Amino acid sequence: MRHKVARFAMVTGALALLPLASGCARVRTHQGYLVDNLLVDSIQPGVDNRESVERTLGRPSFDGQFDESEWFYVARDTRQMAYSKPKPTNQTVLRIRFDAAGNVTAVDKTGLELASKISPDGDKTPTLGRHRGLFQEIFGNIGAVGAAGGAGEAGPGPNGS
Repeated sequence: MRHKVARFAMVTGALALLPLASGCARVRTHQGYLVDNLLVDSIQPGVDNRESVERTLGRPSFDGQFDESEWFYVARDTRQMAYSKPKPTNQTVLRIRFDAAGNVTAVDKTGLELASKISPDGDKTPTLGRHRGLFQEIFGNIGAVGAAGGAGEAGPGPNGS
């Protein structure tokens, strides 16, 4: 009888800890375009145009910001443990360039090697300008309204008086 109670207590304890252990599971996510390498490799410079690329790959993730002769297809896979920051594991950026007539001139494919890691400097982002404290932010405008040279300064009226 004692053996059954001990086994029951062990199983119950293990089941009680199971939800806590599931919080440590890895979470994998995919964002963006679903890359099919066979379709990507079928795009040929000098053969394909905008319409055939759109039929083959679909609409791009975005157009070129300064020049609409470039289409970008972006995909990224990430993983993270519990509440940590997601870390990229794979990235694909497909850039297709077109000439003025809309024909494909080049197809470039890059990966995670061009991704940059930005590390902020502490808890604050350095800015230009004045460094004001909390009380200066809260009470800094007291007395500023109506001061000489301010917006509240009285000038000539509509009749010039």
